Formats: sequence, structure tokens, C-alpha cells
Amino acid sequence: MRKRVFGSIFLTSLVTLLLTTGLLLLAVHAGLTNDMRQRLITESSYLSAVDDIREELEECGSVYADRLTLVAQDGTVLYDNRTNASEMENHAVRPEIAAAEKNGTGEDNRLSETFAEQTFYYAVRLKNGDVLRISATADSVFGALSNASPWIVLIILLALLVAALLAGWLTGLFLKPIEALDLHEPMKGEAYDELSPLLHRMDKQNRKIQAQMDELQRRQAEFDDITARMDEGLVLFSGKGMILFANHAARALFPHDSAEGSYLTLCRDANYIQVVEQALDGKGAHGKLERNGRIYELTASSVEENSAWHAAVLLIVDITERERAEQQRQEFTANVSHELKTPLTSIMGYAEIIAGGIAKPEDVAPFAGKIRTEAQRLLALIEDIIHLSRLDEGGETVAFEPVELSALCDTVRDRLQSKAAGKGIALRIEGEPAAVSGQRRTLEQMIFNLTDNAINYNKPQGSVTLVTGTENGRPFVQVADTGIGIAPADQQRVFERFYRVDKSHSKVTGGTGLGLSIVKHGAALHHAEVELKSVLGEGTCITLRFPKE
Repeated sequence: MRKRVFGSIFLTSLVTLLLTTGLLLLAVHAGLTNDMRQRLITESSYLSAVDDIREELEECGSVYADRLTLVAQDGTVLYDNRTNASEMENHAVRPEIAAAEKNGTGEDNRLSETFAEQTFYYAVRLKNGDVLRISATADSVFGALSNASPWIVLIILLALLVAALLAGWLTGLFLKPIEALDLHEPMKGEAYDELSPLLHRMDKQNRKIQAQMDELQRRQAEFDDITARMDEGLVLFSGKGMILFANHAARALFPHDSAEGSYLTLCRDANYIQVVEQALDGKGAHGKLERNGRIYELTASSVEENSAWHAAVLLIVDITERERAEQQRQEFTANVSHELKTPLTSIMGYAEIIAGGIAKPEDVAPFAGKIRTEAQRLLALIEDIIHLSRLDEGGETVAFEPVELSALCDTVRDRLQSKAAGKGIALRIEGEPAAVSGQRRTLEQMIFNLTDNAINYNKPQGSVTLVTGTENGRPFVQVADTGIGIAPADQQRVFERFYRVDKSHSKVTGGTGLGLSIVKHGAALHHAEVELKSVLGEGTCITLRFPKE
């Protein structure tokens, strides 16, 4: 409101100042123009009374400030005190000359090509039929504005300053009584007479609310002992929407809002308001509320208070974990469908080309190879999905056993040595023996996935180093590479299912997008910590730290 009031006063003041300045400028210019016209008429009257006008002009015309021109009846210029008359064109068609020959006097004014100057002409017919013309040049309105532009800019700036100061002062003066109002006790203090009806209504409503709040507090005390230990939020509303009771869980959910008075004081969320209002209208309602990163289910039941009013009971249950699980399930289903569709589409496409006889005989073998590659990719994806599903369910039904990490690293190196050599990547194992208690197959798959990623996203002639050992009594295995690295923005998401930093590169490497997710779930199964350090262009280092034995 303050901005709107300030803007209105500022705009009104500014327009008034600028309009007044413009009108004054036009009035002054019109007055000067009229004075010049009267001067030309006076001078022409004086000169036209001279007997020998030609002689008079030649004697004193050169000292005149105005331009004097003597024109014959046929329009020939006989004399001009500024220009050689013989070089001037015929003036018979000039408006002021033609008017003077016809009516005895004539006048005209013309702007220069740049509109900066305005020339006034006044002509009078002499006794001998010749025409005497007197002209004077002055700045036009445009010229005056152009010449005075620095002053005009200064005036506008001053007008803006004055308008801003005036608007600010008037705005403060106007809003001061309104800002001083106490909404809890609106009848105290000074206010505009026009606000009296509103203030009386507010005061009356406040008294009514206070009486209802006293009653609500009395009823609330009766239920405090019963509901104090409920994990779910419980709120009771009267038929008029007043909060009769809110337990500790509900108050903890809305710590910055009021759990007293109208239901609107508890929460401003649209879903909450809709659920409560439906219950107050006599209809049960359900909804969801998101607050502080958590998701809550709202269940409102209607209780008939009388024929016209319905009280309401609102139950608030935290369903965050259930919603997140459902969302993850939906995302997983969508991603699995997409990832399965891609290789299947390729397989079907190549198979249809071969079956339809479109492929050349020499292309059948390459197409069959591509079908085999996509089938292998599909099989790997299915195996990763099955493995990940088992980890989600708490791991395979395999008992934990002592597992030597360095021996697992040797096994992984043997499995991936050929792939690493084919890409010119050195695969090394360093460190000391370290044993953990866990599922051998899952641990091997975790180390395999880390090493396989390190090879896939490495640079030519790069290296991958597997390090095992014990630090502060905690066994660890570390996989470090000299690859392309991971951007800081992606480091928190690489362990999500099907998340790929570079989708185009992933298609080349044939990854399923589940490798690091399996690592994350396997680490959770073994109560291990996953630490990722990466620098773009330099490489990535992922460490698995297991609990002390």
C-alpha cells in the first residue's frame, strides 16, 4: 500500500510540475512572439509614412536590426538591407507580399528547416503600390527548448526530487494513523473518521474471539493428558472453525503458527484449508500437506454439532517414508521400462531387417553381432536389477563370512585385465591385506562395479589403482582412476539409480546406470561408508570404509 500511495502522489506531483513548466514556457514564448509582431507593425507604420522610402532605406537601412525589403508591384526586389537585391528571386508569390498587395497589409511566419528558428514577416503596401516588408527572426519553441535543454534537464531533475520528497512526506503523513493502529485493540489511538465503522467491527470481533478462545482453552485442558504422547497430530475444530484443541505433535508441526483461534491461524496451506472446510461443511475429506521437507496425510472427519454446524476432527500422520518409497518405485519402474526398451528396440530393428531380407549378405554378420551386444547389455541390466532388488530386500539369504579384500581385488583385476589392456589402461593393486565380515558375492560385485566404472570413464593410457588396508582399525578398499572426473553438481547424484553424468558416453561404454547404486546399497548392507572425491579432468577416488571388527 505504501508503494501505491507514494507512486500516486509522486506521479501527480511530477505531472503537475512538468505541465505547469510547459504551459509557462508556451505562454512566455507566445508573449514574446506577440511583442515582436507589434514591433514590426509599429516600424512598418513609421517607415510607410516617409515620402521617399527608397532614399530613407538606403540611408539608414544598414543600421536596422530587422530585415527590410522593398518589393515592386511585379514582385521584383528593389532593396534589401541584408542581401544584394539584384540577386534575389521574385517575391510576388510570397504570402505576406500577395496579401499586402490585395489587402494593404500581410503577415506570415515560417520555421527554418531545422525548426530551431522562426521568422516573422509583416508587409504593408505603400502609396506608390510598392510593398515594404519587415522581418525578424527569433528562436522557435523547438529552438528555445533546444537552447534551454540543459536548464530543462536540470528543472526536470529538480522536479523529480521535489516530487519524490513531497510524495514521501505526504505518504508518511497519510499512512501514519493507519500504521499506528493496534489490530488487537483497534479502538485505542487516533484514526481517520472513515475507519471508525471498520474499527468498531474489528473490536467487536476481537472481543467475540477472545470469549471463544477462553472456552476453547477450558476444553483443551480436558484432553491434554490423553493426547500428549500421540505421535500423530490431532486437532479439534468447533462448528465455526475455531480450534478447540491441538496436541503436542500438531503444535510441533506448526511451531511458527498459532494453534489457537480460527483454523486459518494454524496453517495457510491450501490443501489443509480445503480439507478442514470440507469437514466443517459436513463432508469427510483427505489431503496431503508438505512441510519442512516432510509429507503428511490429512484426514478430517465431520461431527454434527447441530443442524446448521458441523465440528471437525483432523488427524495428521507422517507418511514421508511411504511417499518416498512409492515415488522411488514409480521412478524405478519408469527407468527400468526405458532402459529395457532401448536394447529391445535395437534387437527388434536389426532382426526385422534380417528377417525381411533387406540386409545384404555381408551385413548379416555385423547385424547379428549388434544383436548379440544389445542382448548382453539387456542381460547385464536384468542381472543388475535383480541384484539391486535383493539388496533392497536386505540382501541375499547368504550368511556373512570373513572376506579378504585384497583377494577380491585380485579376482576383479583378473576379470577386467583384458578390458583394461584393450583400452591401454594400467590396472594396479596396492596396500595391505584387510579382512571384513560380509557377503563375498556382493562385495566382489561392489568392487567390480567401481573398477569397471574407473576403466570406462578413464583417459587413454590412464591408470586404475585398487588399494586395500586398515585405517584407525577400519578396513577399507579404495578405487582411484586418472579419468575425466565428476563435476561437484553431479557428485551427490551419481549413486542414484539410472543417473548418468554423460548419457552419450554411457551409451558408448554400455553401462546400465545401476553400478554405483548397487555399491551404495551394498555398503548399506555391510554398514560401510562411501566416500567420493573427484576433480574434473584429473580423476575420481571412491573409498569404502567398513566398521571395525
